[in-house]
Parts: sequence; C-alpha cells; structure tokens
Amino acid sequence: MNDRARQIFKPEFRFGLGGVSLGNEFNKHTDKEAEATLEGAWAMGVRYFDVAAWYGFGLSERRFGHFLHNQKREDYLLSSKVGKLFKASKNNKHADFYPLSDSPNDIIFDYTADGVRRSIEDSLQRLGVDSLDVAFVHDISPDFAFFPNGWEEQYEIARKGAFPALSKMRDEGIIRAWGIGVNTPLPILKVMEDADPDVCLCARQYSLIDHASAVNELFPVVRKKNVSLVIGSSLNAGFISGSPRYNYGKENFKIPAAFIEKREKLRTIASRYGVDLRTAALQFSAAASWGHGALNRSRRTGIRSRPRSLRISGVISSNKASSRKAPRSLLLRRLEHEGRRFCGRTAPRFGRAPHLWLSGRRHQRCDRRAAARRQH
Repeated sequence: MNDRARQIFKPEFRFGLGGVSLGNEFNKHTDKEAEATLEGAWAMGVRYFDVAAWYGFGLSERRFGHFLHNQKREDYLLSSKVGKLFKASKNNKHADFYPLSDSPNDIIFDYTADGVRRSIEDSLQRLGVDSLDVAFVHDISPDFAFFPNGWEEQYEIARKGAFPALSKMRDEGIIRAWGIGVNTPLPILKVMEDADPDVCLCARQYSLIDHASAVNELFPVVRKKNVSLVIGSSLNAGFISGSPRYNYGKENFKIPAAFIEKREKLRTIASRYGVDLRTAALQFSAAASWGHGALNRSRRTGIRSRPRSLRISGVISSNKASSRKAPRSLLLRRLEHEGRRFCGRTAPRFGRAPHLWLSGRRHQRCDRRAAARRQH
C-alpha cells in the first residue's frame, strides 16, 4: 500500500458500506429504510462509506449525508465519485438511467478539470460535509453503456482534465487521494500508466465467482506501480446472496448457467460448515494472499495481515455478514479449490488463512455445551 493509502485506510476503515442500493438501483427504498440501514451499519462498527452522484442521480449522497451530517467528520472515511453532473428539467430523462430514483434531473457527463471540481462541490453540498477523503473518477470503462461516443473518448477527456486536476486538488488538500472507480481492469491499467493515482476502486472483478482477470492482469501491475485497491461488489451485486441478478446493467438478470452452478457448489460447501456464504465471499475478497501479496487486517472482519508488497485498502459491500468466529482454514481452501476449478489454475492460494466470522450449526453446538457447563 502506498503511503497515502496507508494513512487513509486505517484498520477501522477497511470495511465499508456502498451506496448503490440506497440510490434505488435495484429496488425502491424509503428514506426511513435508508436511515435505518445506515444506523445499523454504524452500530455494527462500519466507518467507511462509498457513494456516487450516479447512484440514484444524487439520491444516495443525500441519504448518506443526512445520516453522516450528525456524526463527527473525523470518525469516518468517505469516498465519492466524479464525472457526472445534473441539471434539473421538467422533461428530464432520468427514467432512462435510474427509473426508481424519482429524480428531477438530466445527467451531464463531464470529465474535464472544471467538471470534476464542480462535481466534488456538488457532492459536498448533497452530503452536507466539508471534505471528501477519496475521489474516484467514475465509470470510464468499456462496460458503461450510456456514453454517447464510447468510453475511450471520455477517458481521453479525463486524462487531460480530471486526472491532473485531481492530483492538484490532492496536493492542495481539497481531497486526500484519488483514483478511478470501474468494473473492468483495463481502465485501471491505463490510468496507472497515464497519471499518478493513489487508490482505485476495483468493483465486481475479484469475487468467489469471478477473479481470474484481476489475478492475472491487474494485481501484478498494481504491485509494480504501488497503487492500492478497494475491492467493491464482492457479492457480485447480491448474486452470491441469492439475488436474481449478476452484477449491473439492464440485462443483469441474464445469468450464465456456469455462474449459477458455481454458486450452488460454493453454497453446498459453505453450508457443510455452517457458514453464511456471504461472509465467506467477503473474506475471499479481502483475505487472499498469494505470491508477493497480502491483505491488511480489519478489526471488524478479523482479517490477519502479512508484510508483503500488494495491499487491498478496503472492501465495500451493501450486504450484511454474520459476526461469530469459527475455525480457520479448511473452508477457505475448499472454496479456493472450487474457484480454481471454474477459473482455471489462476486463483490465488491462501497463505496463512484468516479467521472467518461465521454463524451456524457448529456455534449452536458450542453454545449448548457452554450452557451445560454453566449449569454444572
């Protein structure tokens, strides 16, 4: 991990709550439900929050801001994303992008230097805070379907505008670090050649279901360039939890049969040990060590660390995981074996396996034994 990321992503900030769901990406949630979710996350110890103007066309930022406005700013880590501006219009087309957001706005893609400065200012106003810790340039990636002339054009605008502007804002102290937040490895590889990012958001690319490209293409370069990563969407937008979708997009309900088969195999293995598969999936994204790489320890997820050169700064999820301990290594090794079977011999091997935080039959048996001992 580079020095800036190490200073920012302290142990208490290495597990985060993402804002996609509270922007009504998948289902329509009320403000009351959103507030309850954030209160629950805070009560469980979550102190890293990642949002974006794109999520609900500003809805997610407003909801997070309503909650975080009443917390001490030094008590949490906050990242948001730049490159998208909004303009109110009676004849807006928000339904073409975020139909459940009820937004009055049209979107403007702007990755220029002036555009990202305004984007940060607008986000701060919606959030009701005075600063961002990390700014990610958002969605300049081949999978983003809404650019009028393709992602390469927007990337080139960002290369000349957003990237140097964010480096300047970092040096001025307006933000603490910057990178890009994308769903594919190619843009992260490009930005490491074209600019000096500190940490990038690597979403949906390193999970129990899909990790070959990240391991083979991205992680070796990240180590070489000394750039940190935040792993997002470890559950593939809820697919590992059982949701009828895989990742994002209008056709995310068209799930490859191989992925469904793999999820069921992993679920069978997890249930054999009384484990919530969501918990194991989060651990997989945060805890694998291979070759020259390792992950930092999170107090909230029990991840151990070893001093190696590649570091994952954090993991973002919008789902809850259970919080009891269980034995260490056998489950992860079995899950790793299944991952390697489906992705070829590319998945990283676990070194010193971390503690899992689990619940299930094994703990119920232990609880009964402890209760019996207390009675005697």
